[in-house]
Amino acid sequence: MLELTTQPLTAEAFAPFGDVIDRRDADGFPINGGRTQRYHDLARIETLGEGARPLISLFVSQPVALPLSLALLERHPLGSQAFMPLHGERFIVVVAPPGEAVDSARVRAFVTDGCQGVNYRAGTWHAIHSVLDVEGEFLVVDRGGAGDNCDEFPLEIRVSL
Repeated sequence: MLELTTQPLTAEAFAPFGDVIDRRDADGFPINGGRTQRYHDLARIETLGEGARPLISLFVSQPVALPLSLALLERHPLGSQAFMPLHGERFIVVVAPPGEAVDSARVRAFVTDGCQGVNYRAGTWHAIHSVLDVEGEFLVVDRGGAGDNCDEFPLEIRVSL
């Protein structure tokens, strides 16, 4: 079994897997007559393949128990997948670089601070959604359309904070 301890989520550490979505480090600009600050283009959304289109969904997830036990990682080869907490929910992010198989030596675990979201690049291996502390509601942006867009790789993993 692969044993992982989470590290704080930072844009630099997460860069091989995708984007950290966090307005605190972004430049914003005023819109709507100065009443709104827009933080623009915080993640690269990928929709690959003929007939692909972006989807916006809401996920409501129940909190996981720690240490977190996982039996697999999954990937979406035809598109990115972004998760943004709507109410300050912390969550665990387990990722591995794209490839046909998961290299257990390259699996990483992160914990968000409740203000951060993530955008997994197309093909990045990742764990199932794992919210901490309380039920979580998340805005999710990913790919819709024809094609097989979910692969699973069996791997026993235990994650601690």
